[in-house]
Amino acid sequence: MDKLGVGFIGSGFVARFHALSWTGVRNAEIAAIYNVRAESARRLARLIESLGVGKPRVYTDLREMLSDPNVNAVWILNPNFMRLDVVRAIVEEAKQGRTNLIGVCCEKPLARNVDEAEEMVKLVEGAGLLHGYLENQVFAPSVMRARDAIWKYGAKYSGRPYLARAAEEHGGPHSPWFWNPQLSGGGVLLDMTCHSIEASRNLLMNPEKPKEALKPLAVQSMIASLKWTREPYLLRLKETYGVDYGRSPAEDYALTSIVYEDEDGGLVLSEARTSWSFVGPGLRLTFEVLGPEYSVSINSLQQELNVFFSRNVKIPPSEEFVEKQAAEQGLMPMIPNETIAYGYQDEDRYMVECFLKGVQPMENWRDGLLVTQLMMAAYLSAEVGRRIKFKPEELRGYRPKVNLGEWRPKSIIEAE
Repeated sequence: MDKLGVGFIGSGFVARFHALSWTGVRNAEIAAIYNVRAESARRLARLIESLGVGKPRVYTDLREMLSDPNVNAVWILNPNFMRLDVVRAIVEEAKQGRTNLIGVCCEKPLARNVDEAEEMVKLVEGAGLLHGYLENQVFAPSVMRARDAIWKYGAKYSGRPYLARAAEEHGGPHSPWFWNPQLSGGGVLLDMTCHSIEASRNLLMNPEKPKEALKPLAVQSMIASLKWTREPYLLRLKETYGVDYGRSPAEDYALTSIVYEDEDGGLVLSEARTSWSFVGPGLRLTFEVLGPEYSVSINSLQQELNVFFSRNVKIPPSEEFVEKQAAEQGLMPMIPNETIAYGYQDEDRYMVECFLKGVQPMENWRDGLLVTQLMMAAYLSAEVGRRIKFKPEELRGYRPKVNLGEWRPKSIIEAE
């Protein structure tokens, strides 16, 4: 196959990021978009055409899109509570020979719990489809370059890294379903700690060893609601999204540590800090790696480009300069191309190249399953108030209290 036709399942916020990234993707075009909300899909289709990266057909029936002969792979970009049903439909159509699919990619998190993630992996592998896990931070140029420096020089001349820290922080998500933990599956831990866990794991992994050589042993986490269960923010959520966060809250802050055993039997650590209660210019991504004689640090808001607007400049609310932008006045960092800086472009290009070659991506649904297991262990640790051993088999059937609507923010001081 010389060119890959890709269908987008979903046309919301993250789908737009992937569309914008496609200007740097070779030998592929966006051939179709599925969304039951046709106008949303048409808006994205117009953007894609304006970028010159495809002339996608719009579908409001998923199975019709899957049977489009020009669609060879799909990117699952819709809300995570819909993903298992989407995968079931994909696999059914593929097994019946009604598609030309060779591969499927899925945005993070792979699923809301371990049962869903395991079923998704079993289904897609049973259908013989290649699969890629869309964890963009692993592909961020700064993260990839940092990993090269760590392992090519730091680890080679002084020893492997022993601590990786990652954080993702902003003021809260855009869409109502994120704020409904019964739908979404959780709060900021599920939404964003998936990023930080996988980016940290990637930085700690020896690139010359199998991924399985870095083994999770224990997980400890704390979750809290620091902002969004207070007034006037409770009222703001009710007015903006129709969500009663006082009745069914989720965490807006999570701190998670993971103990790994490395390839030589030593212990290394990762720390993930995520927040929907961060107040700053916008989305902030930070990474830090420590080794015996070296360190690496990354901060997405420390840009070479900044803009200043005085109080006399009145600009409507926008995200023109940085994702989750929180102000339109004063001194603000500008990220020249977010799709590149955050890793979307390299991620999409890599997945396309793998599918065209017929090879399984290195970042795949098995990684997404492990991240889901680690997040469920983190929720369980937060509920019991202590570090727990990582035993994935014991997480089957588990649902976080946040997801069940049984979590109370004050339980942070009550767990034993």
